[in-house]
Amino acid sequence: MIDPDPQTIPSVGEFPPLPASAHAATTKTETRRIPIPPHRMTPLQKDWINIFSPLTEMCGLQVRMNVGRRCVEMRTSRHTKEIGALQRGADFVKAFALGFDVNDALALLRMDDLYIDSFEIKDVKTLHGDHLARAIGRIAGHEGKTKFTIENTSRTRIILADTKIHILGSFQNIKIARDAIVSLILGSPPGKVYAGLRTVGARLKQRAL
Repeated sequence: MIDPDPQTIPSVGEFPPLPASAHAATTKTETRRIPIPPHRMTPLQKDWINIFSPLTEMCGLQVRMNVGRRCVEMRTSRHTKEIGALQRGADFVKAFALGFDVNDALALLRMDDLYIDSFEIKDVKTLHGDHLARAIGRIAGHEGKTKFTIENTSRTRIILADTKIHILGSFQNIKIARDAIVSLILGSPPGKVYAGLRTVGARLKQRAL
């Protein structure tokens, strides 16, 4: 076997990102339609300028609110800066539709390593009636204390939508938050979960140093 000449192998990072304009002549306009739940239409209209502006200025997309269909429609244009801009814009609007604050959802446009993980309580354990209500109560805590503690320790944002749970953050941080929520669903007392979160938080601080 003949070893390849190392000079002929391109080094990592040698090729710059290809701008979307490079494909303008061969790629047709792409579109996305993101459905908006009825209860999020009013917040969408109130925050529209904060949603519309970054999509057009940062991503170079063409965007409109379709009130009749209850959705946000967007498409690429000659001003679109990146090939993945349309998907990032769709993820941003979807995050807002799920219930995240517009400023938290905006991080999806600014950072590359953020994701949304969604699951239901029944995916962890089948609960009904009062047992389900108590599980939701354990996740939220008194006046939202438990949820805020999980968010602050894991550096994530969490939305409790009835029996559905949505977590926004990096892959590692989502796992920390999800493990804590799963423990609460399975019946662990909040105190025990707090202790585990403090241990994880201390490890994260040591790694950051």
